[in-house]
Amino acid sequence: MRRYGKDADEDDIRNRPARGGSRPRTRTRPKHEDAAGAMVLTVDRGRVTCLVEAGTKREREVVAMKARELGRKGVVVGDTVNLVGDLSGEPDTLARIVRVEERSSVLRRTADDDDPYERIVVANADQLAIVIALADPEPRPRLIDRCLVAAYDAGMEPLLVLTKSDLSPAEPLLESYAPLGIQYVVTRRDVLATDGAEAVREHLRGLSTVFIGHSGVGKTTLVNALVPAHQRTTGHVNAVTGRGRHTTVSALALRLPPPPGAKPGSKKALDPGWVIDTPGFRSFGLSHIDPSRVILAFPDLEPGTADCPRACSHDEPDCALDAWVADGHADPARLYSLRRLLSSRDPREED
Repeated sequence: MRRYGKDADEDDIRNRPARGGSRPRTRTRPKHEDAAGAMVLTVDRGRVTCLVEAGTKREREVVAMKARELGRKGVVVGDTVNLVGDLSGEPDTLARIVRVEERSSVLRRTADDDDPYERIVVANADQLAIVIALADPEPRPRLIDRCLVAAYDAGMEPLLVLTKSDLSPAEPLLESYAPLGIQYVVTRRDVLATDGAEAVREHLRGLSTVFIGHSGVGKTTLVNALVPAHQRTTGHVNAVTGRGRHTTVSALALRLPPPPGAKPGSKKALDPGWVIDTPGFRSFGLSHIDPSRVILAFPDLEPGTADCPRACSHDEPDCALDAWVADGHADPARLYSLRRLLSSRDPREED
């Protein structure tokens, strides 16, 4: 049976709409102007736990995933993001992350110094707490130096947290870092349950602090004492190898409890500070860091580099810093510390 007449033309032929509809595709993406702001607390296998309306009575945790329009842009703990979708926080609900706000700081590391791929540890942190055991396992100064370089490169203030002071004194290690003027706090496990934890909290109030350290130094034990409401699994040090076992497998941001005597609703009560616990590591690669940026952490030495030869490593015979220090513009110990930090990029000296 003929559907069209003898003299039918193209105007008589009916076009079927496409299976997906007749609406043409567009590259214009929605602006999501009604998206809600949130802070990323942890990331686990593609699921991102975010805190919405922080500091209010409606504060809640919402599980989300990245929207397709973000492409390969990563989301890390500490990020400020914008969410759409189901923001109720009820079980089995899922929101979408449609934007990642500009980061104020980024802490990076590589697996080793030959690894071209950098990994972002955390974003928007103010302070890097380098947790070091004074014994069991033995402190590794070169690893401390590497963490200091990463902190200075990220624009974060470093804090030395020395644990297990009941096993070994802290003074010898502190003396070697005195020229850098780094803040520090010394603690031990048996006093963390009393006033020891509060002494550490005083260095963290109102700040977002990343806790980082190799396995077995007591980092998670310290975090558990600082935030008693949230307990993470701890491990032990292997008696044969002297190394710890990884027990923290993902980074997690935890809010500190309000300080004693803080009035409900006050800034101290609503924003007491954040602790970000990270997985332990055994190496800290610095292949992503430009050595010329390390000098920025030494404002007393930086003016002396004006007469340095081009591409000066600051550890060669023609370096102008030697004359700068000899003329009394800076302490020789400061120049030694700078060169020690720069040499820490040598993987052979990590231990």
